[in-house]
Amino acid sequence: LLIKGSPNFLLRRIFPTTPTVMELKLYRPPPGVRGMTSLDKDAFTQTITVPAVQVPTGVLNKVIKSLKKSTIQRPGVHRVVQEKEENSGFRLVLLDPNKVSSASSFSEAEAEALRSFGVPEELQQYELKLTYDNLKTEEVLEAVLPQGQDVTSAFSRVGHIAHMNLRDHQLPYKNLIGQVIMDKNPGVTCVVNKTNTIDSTYRNFKMEVLAGEENMVAKVKENGVAYEFDFSRVYWNPRLSTEHQRVVQLVKRGDTVFDVFAGVGPFAIPAARSGANVLANDLNPESYRWLQHNCKLNKVQSKVQTFNLDGRDFIRGPLKQELPALLKGGSAVHVVMNLPALALEFLDAFRGLLNLPPAEQNLPIVHCYGFSKDDNPEADMVERASRSIGFPLENKCSVHFVRNVAPNKDMMCVRFTVPKEVLFCSDEGKTGEKLTWLDHRYECFQANLEKNTF
Repeated sequence: LLIKGSPNFLLRRIFPTTPTVMELKLYRPPPGVRGMTSLDKDAFTQTITVPAVQVPTGVLNKVIKSLKKSTIQRPGVHRVVQEKEENSGFRLVLLDPNKVSSASSFSEAEAEALRSFGVPEELQQYELKLTYDNLKTEEVLEAVLPQGQDVTSAFSRVGHIAHMNLRDHQLPYKNLIGQVIMDKNPGVTCVVNKTNTIDSTYRNFKMEVLAGEENMVAKVKENGVAYEFDFSRVYWNPRLSTEHQRVVQLVKRGDTVFDVFAGVGPFAIPAARSGANVLANDLNPESYRWLQHNCKLNKVQSKVQTFNLDGRDFIRGPLKQELPALLKGGSAVHVVMNLPALALEFLDAFRGLLNLPPAEQNLPIVHCYGFSKDDNPEADMVERASRSIGFPLENKCSVHFVRNVAPNKDMMCVRFTVPKEVLFCSDEGKTGEKLTWLDHRYECFQANLEKNTF
């Protein structure tokens, strides 16, 4: 499965199905490779018999074009081979035995083409030697892992690094799997496996090197923007390329973006390149360091102010300080909160953030991410965001599906304008207390009534 987006991101899935008819006929793994934990490439070598047609060299290219649907397709295998006599004016074109088992197997169009080129519709048998290099990744793994076990494996590519999430029954074969992944994917020089879940504080995870070099500093390009970072110490998800682009396209020149959980800059830097003023923050010191590095790398350091704060402190500090002047301007204010495991819990930081009258315009637009395991993830996101911010957001927001994280876990983005009833109300004396939206609205009403602002 190839997911479009950054050219540096490749997600492949090896399906746990039985081999196709073509694979059964072309390659039957030798019994000796079953259970192998240290890769022995020579053990996979096998000689098979495939049909071939003898073609004069003068019409070879035309014949190959006419038979392109019937020729053999296998990594590293040449469709055209020499006759036994090297000086012969003929070549053999190797065919797929599943599609051509006899001369009558050619389609009408193929048979007509052969006749027009003076090529006899006679098949020969050719002994083809298949080696490890001619096998597909799934063929190797199906041959090695215990029969009947799920061999599904997946990896995401981050620069030169292939990142895997191996299952327990695959761990005894982890080094072999890593070597196969590296062998079969040009440009991959390091294969790693995640060993635990993402740390909720710094959004990174421990990993072990399965094969290749131990260089964790990746260089990637996403949507035309270059990034560099230590993949083992920061959070980077290549599956979010499309989502980064979607949000950045909503930002116009002259807008201001507050990126509360900025990571190494996948929202902040493209927004700055599009002409926005950006304040980007991340609690992880390593993310903060690489964020600054990537700003310089993309020459936007003058447009991005960087901070190394807790998300709530960033909202209550730099965002609060800059917001009053921005509310009076004509440009939009965007607040991006991409920490899906926790971001919804930070929405309460907007309660009573400012003491300005609610008549001000240009209220900030929040893009807040979260995970949902609910049967109705859209409603779940709205309900949780409403509860956290202390105001009903139903019919006042939109919810966007980002991606499926697990069979029963979706990543969603809820987008809304911060209600003035929330932004301009005082929460003094209520720190840490979870108010219902009704309680909060009543408190806001009382406060504003005392100020004669209604």
